Amino acid sequence: MSYASSFTVLTEVLPRLTHPDGSPIRALVVDDEPALADLVAMGVGMCGWEARIAHEGYDAVTQAREFAPDVLVLDRMLPGLDGLQVLSRIRQSFPEVPVLFLTAKDTVEDRIEGLASGGDDYVTKPFSIEEVLIRLHRLVQRSGAAAQDSATLVVGDLVLNIDSREVTRAGAPIELTATQFELLRYLMENPRRVLSKAQILDAVWHYDFSGQANIVELYISYLRKRIDAGRAPMIHTVRGAGYVIKPAP
Repeated sequence: MSYASSFTVLTEVLPRLTHPDGSPIRALVVDDEPALADLVAMGVGMCGWEARIAHEGYDAVTQAREFAPDVLVLDRMLPGLDGLQVLSRIRQSFPEVPVLFLTAKDTVEDRIEGLASGGDDYVTKPFSIEEVLIRLHRLVQRSGAAAQDSATLVVGDLVLNIDSREVTRAGAPIELTATQFELLRYLMENPRRVLSKAQILDAVWHYDFSGQANIVELYISYLRKRIDAGRAPMIHTVRGAGYVIKPAP
């Protein structure tokens, strides 16, 4: 699968983050490897964010002051100022901006130093760009920079509104009982993640797994009749592991 295809799949399940006024989230990517910096910038761009790139420490500080980023992707080893010095200077102007260190410095001591210096997350090279994008989304969500729209969950063409308790697929309304709604909500809060029967029982029925697998199976079958009937399936059984919901192909 190409990077572009991989990004497209990922952005289908990641929340679409913007500022409260609708303007894009801003990410500053700092790395002295142009191809790597371009890859990360392309990824955040496909998420609808605005990206800027710096390849050198002093330029990174200058770019940050002009750009006012919502999140930093920062290499530890840079010409000019190193990553820790860059972070210290940027934090003088933007004390709350979250930073993800993306670096080849991969010892336990390196990680501790990076996090102790104010880093919020730490990923070592080589890395998965999908993991980096997921971690960046979490940092931005925790920072409060993005508009909060936790009332709506979207997976493919399936939309669930937590406040109004309305569910639609491709715009068509779907009627669910209270328990069916909570089960679907739990699945949609964890798209593309295989959830075991024990996890589902604990989250939806609030008791431990103790021979009650038939309840989960029964309610999954109810959901399938309402969500998937006559359509490409979204709810899938992973034999021996559990259930997963993902956009229809």
